[in-house]
Amino acid sequence: MLDLEDDVVSIAEALVNVESVSHHEKPLADAVECALRRHDHLTVSRFGNTVVARTSAGRGRRVVVAGHLDTVPLNANLPARNDGELLHGLGSCDMKGGVAVALRIAGSCADALSDLTFIFYECEEVESTANGLAKLAEVRPELLRADLAILMEPSNGQVEAGCQGALDFDIKLTGRRAHSARSWQGINAVETAAPVLAKLNSFRARTPVVDGLTYHEGLNAVAIHGGIARNVIPDECHISVNFRFAPDRSEHDAIDFVHNYFEGHDIVIVDSAPAAPPGLTGTARSFVEAVGKPAQPKLGWTDVARFAQLGVPALNFGPGDPLLAHTRDEHVPIAQLRMCENTMREWLTT
Repeated sequence: MLDLEDDVVSIAEALVNVESVSHHEKPLADAVECALRRHDHLTVSRFGNTVVARTSAGRGRRVVVAGHLDTVPLNANLPARNDGELLHGLGSCDMKGGVAVALRIAGSCADALSDLTFIFYECEEVESTANGLAKLAEVRPELLRADLAILMEPSNGQVEAGCQGALDFDIKLTGRRAHSARSWQGINAVETAAPVLAKLNSFRARTPVVDGLTYHEGLNAVAIHGGIARNVIPDECHISVNFRFAPDRSEHDAIDFVHNYFEGHDIVIVDSAPAAPPGLTGTARSFVEAVGKPAQPKLGWTDVARFAQLGVPALNFGPGDPLLAHTRDEHVPIAQLRMCENTMREWLTT
């Protein structure tokens, strides 16, 4: 049984030991809901495998604390292992360590100076159409509204502000099929990819400064597909490209950029997600000051962008090294779990 009266390390270990690969979060969502409902100061509701708990004490501001319950697939890294300094196991870093901090605060936040909304949601690690936070924003957007949202993403216990946008697209190259013994009768679509790959290789990344933070863009081929048989000149080749763009570009700007950069080529947009500006003013600024370390730019996409679309300032803050996310040796420092809990508790109660 998950008990929010336990210390944050025990809660994190219990969370890791409940397998919750994307689309299979129900057992963990059940345990989280049950644990939250045992606390009278919280009003708890559930939407699929997303659990929401709120306080309503009439405070002058509201803070959302959010974390996803799902993990990537297993990689021989369960059950959890606590070696006294590190908690090892699937999801320990991304992001059950952060969820444990949020749950520990939720169970003991009756004296907080802000009203609080805790959102523990499903399917962050997969397609955006399944994302529990996105679904909640569609059906109950008022539950996401606040003066600040803190997403418990691994950030080594410091604030990572904003996030990059992400654009996935395919470049389709066409040729003419022929027998490889008479290759001159065809046009090799795979070989026509060379100029496109050269253009990708020569891309000069922008490093714009947004609200004092330097973001680094990236444009990369992530897959290439072409050919049907060893004796056939291929008539199609597809290059899959990922563009990570800075918060000074909108999704529309990013799409315009790739069309212009690859002018003359057939481009198909596969998926896109907006960037989020740092938004380090007001309540967000006070939280950064409480953490006591300068904010860093988030080089990657996170769900802070969903809050930004609703006009809610949002930042990333949680235990664990983001470079360890999705790795077999994923782990979270025990000292960071405790530090993140203490930092949030002190900021919320003083």
